[in-house]
Amino acid sequence: VDCGGSCAYLCAVSQQPPTVLFTKAFQNSGGRTDIVASIENKNANAAAKDVPYTITLYGSGQSFIQEVSGTVDLVPGLVTPIYVSGIASGKQTVTRAFLAIDPLAPRWFAMTADERRVPTVSTTKFSGVVSSPRIEAVVVNPTMNAFMNVRVIILVHGPKKDVIAASGTILPTIPAQGQATAIFTWNNAFSSSPTAIEVVPIIPLPDR
Repeated sequence: VDCGGSCAYLCAVSQQPPTVLFTKAFQNSGGRTDIVASIENKNANAAAKDVPYTITLYGSGQSFIQEVSGTVDLVPGLVTPIYVSGIASGKQTVTRAFLAIDPLAPRWFAMTADERRVPTVSTTKFSGVVSSPRIEAVVVNPTMNAFMNVRVIILVHGPKKDVIAASGTILPTIPAQGQATAIFTWNNAFSSSPTAIEVVPIIPLPDR
């Protein structure tokens, strides 16, 4: 409320709210559903940590199935993927999924550049068979310190640039100035031929 006071956070009304670019559901066997989404922070000079979001799943006739929640860090000027696996959807077929963020939920603070040290992805390799695709991504740590428990999200794009598959994994350790391989597998064939692979290591924003 006191935008001119000593609070370290910025006025929410002076910042652009986060934009949900897309939300997509992938139905699996056993009544489980995976969700992938993409969030854009259009603010070039503001970041927000642990921003709460809600994902709602609907079936036919807009019947409510399940709701889950989580948090995401919003880095200045960047798009951040979200991947949530194994949401219980029972016997109903998920027809729609929506990710929502309250525009007033982010606690924005000033950040003019990405302050994180983030691993890079050097190579990706597609293997496996059509019915069980497999992708390996080599993640490189250019820093002098080891990274621990790094979450890595993969988005597989199809001919129309849409996301046809997604997954996530945890790399327990990426040694200092070393590398580790993230392996992603699927139990079903992709709906179309992949044309691009996007691999994103997720490193939290520094505490404020």
